Parts: sequence; structure tokens; C-alpha cells
Amino acid sequence: MIEVVAETASTNAELVRRLGAGEHVPEGYWLRAVRQSAGRGRRGREWLSPEGNLACSTVVTLRADDPPVHTLTFVTALAVHDVIQDELGSIDRCILKWPNDVLVNGAKICGILLERCGNQVVAGIGVNVRGAPEVPGRATTSLHAVSPGNESDAAAVLDRLAVRFAPRLAQWRAEGLAPVLVDWQQRASPVGTPLLVTLDGPGDGPGDGPGDGQGDAAGDGECSLAGTFAGLDPDGALRLRLADGSLRVIHAGDVSLV
Repeated sequence: MIEVVAETASTNAELVRRLGAGEHVPEGYWLRAVRQSAGRGRRGREWLSPEGNLACSTVVTLRADDPPVHTLTFVTALAVHDVIQDELGSIDRCILKWPNDVLVNGAKICGILLERCGNQVVAGIGVNVRGAPEVPGRATTSLHAVSPGNESDAAAVLDRLAVRFAPRLAQWRAEGLAPVLVDWQQRASPVGTPLLVTLDGPGDGPGDGPGDGQGDAAGDGECSLAGTFAGLDPDGALRLRLADGSLRVIHAGDVSLV
């Protein structure tokens, strides 16, 4: 089911509110806002979503034998990639960047935020359909910009996303995380790609969960590591090969292609 509202502060916040109030929101339920006034991304960053772009959220009800909750970010990113691939007719221009970015021609086209509420997870997805907000120091793009003549609107993109998300979620549950990560890596930059990873503080310990806003500014106390992409750990953590040949496993941080 897809519910459409004219305006809300944040589709994620609205579904979290409903769940917190004890309302029944079943798995597979989608909420889309025509206008979202206070969208949020990773670490509380603002997610800019002008009218005409897709702002939506859905609910996943967790089961005891599900893979780790944070890995739903890979499921969500793959579903978005599937939709963008359908729209462009090719995967060559669309790549995934850890942990949850979807890029077209090197520019960000989608943001994802997961929030847990009891035994349910709200997955928020923002796709730049008609416009690409300007963000200092960050390249952004939109579906219409990369596919001139494309007439898809936010409603059509969500229809396709809902169809694509369901089998990706089913794969995650039935087959486990390993094949999901294989699919993700096949759509990511190749091993050996230079990366700059901004860590949340001096270490790379647990952060506040996957998700991202349009922006990517570093905060106080952050430090950076340069290296090359060396794939993913079995739990979905990023493997970074440093200049001295050592391997660093990153569980939380922001990644830039260099």
C-alpha cells in the first residue's frame, strides 16, 4: 500500500511517530510526501527535497532469524539501483558507494536513512527525480538531468521502487547477507578504487547507523584515512587498503571517491 500526503516534515519521522504511538503499520506500507519540509539524513543532516523529487519511507518488520539490521541499507540501495538502472537502461553510469549512496556519473542521486522502532525499521529514501539541490562541496544530480526526455515523476519512481524492494528484502531473508553483498559489490566501484574515508572521531567504532543526507561536511573531532577499496567484510563493513599495505576495517564513516 502507498499512502500519499501533500506535506509532512519527514516521512521517516511520521512513520516513527505512528509506530511509537502504537499504530499498526504493516511491512510493505509506503508513505510518500509531495512536499517534505524537514527531511533528515545521516547524523541529523538536512536532506533537501524540493517538490518533484521523491521523499518516501517504508516499514520492515524484523524477524528473529533476519540478518543484522544495519545491512538493510544494502537491500535498500540495491532496490534504488534497480530502479535507476531501469530508467537509464544501463548500469554503467550508476554505481553504489558504501554504505548507502547511489551515484550517477559520479554525482549523488539518492539518500537513505534507517531508523529502528522496536521490532520494526523505517527505511527512508529520497531520490532526486526532477531537481538536484546544490550542496557545497558535493556533486548531486537528478533523474531528469541524467536522462533527458525522461518523463517519470515521483509517483512512478515509487511504484517501481516498491516492486523492486520486495524481492530484494526477500533475498536478504531467504539467502542471507552474503549474496546481497555480492550483488552490491558488483554494482560498486572496482577493488583498487582510491578512497578517502572520514571517520567519526579518532576511531572507527559504531556510529549512529547507516543513512546519509545530501551534504557530506566533516564535523569536529573527525579524522580521515586515505586508501583503496578492498571490498567488504562478511558483515558489510568497508575494507580499506592503506598505503603501507595494511588493511583497515571501517564500520562507520563517510566515503569519498578520489
